[in-house]
Amino acid sequence: MRALTMFNLVSLDGYFADPEGKSDWHVVDDEFNKAAMQMKEPFDTILFGRVTYELRASYWPTSAAQSDDPVVASLMNTLPKVVFSRTLQKAEWNNTRLIKDNVAQEILKMKQEPGNDLAVFGSAHLLSLLMQVDLVDEHRVMVNPVLIGSGTPLFKDIRPKVNLRLLKTRTFQSGNVLLVYQPAGK
Repeated sequence: MRALTMFNLVSLDGYFADPEGKSDWHVVDDEFNKAAMQMKEPFDTILFGRVTYELRASYWPTSAAQSDDPVVASLMNTLPKVVFSRTLQKAEWNNTRLIKDNVAQEILKMKQEPGNDLAVFGSAHLLSLLMQVDLVDEHRVMVNPVLIGSGTPLFKDIRPKVNLRLLKTRTFQSGNVLLVYQPAGK
């Protein structure tokens, strides 16, 4: 069965986006990009909620993204993507499929299909839903050395409480710290 891994960058105070939905405070450098490419190896599909999809689709295909961060831009533009949204009418970003209903059932079906693992980037609302139905197999949280004060929290509306088991940590020269957790029951 394919695993579902969440990977997100967060501020030290727990936000993955500022109040305007921006993440330009993320600390990304060559060391981060090398680690991101290594972490990408087990994945072949990226899952998004609508808001994160629209933000990423408006950036990664641009020449600015390809110039600023060519490694991640290539990854984001070539991997298959699935966006879950009841309101989005179409998904035009390269290799993207739109699913409007039955999120948990669709993801459970994807987990049972052949292929490499699935990844969720951003998408706090989608992540919350997936955690409530116990579909997340691993949490990778890159804590950035910044406090932004307010914004979109990564984990919100999590019910019931989820106990996690720390699998590993990695400290980067930039001050980023990668924390890798697995739900305690898995």
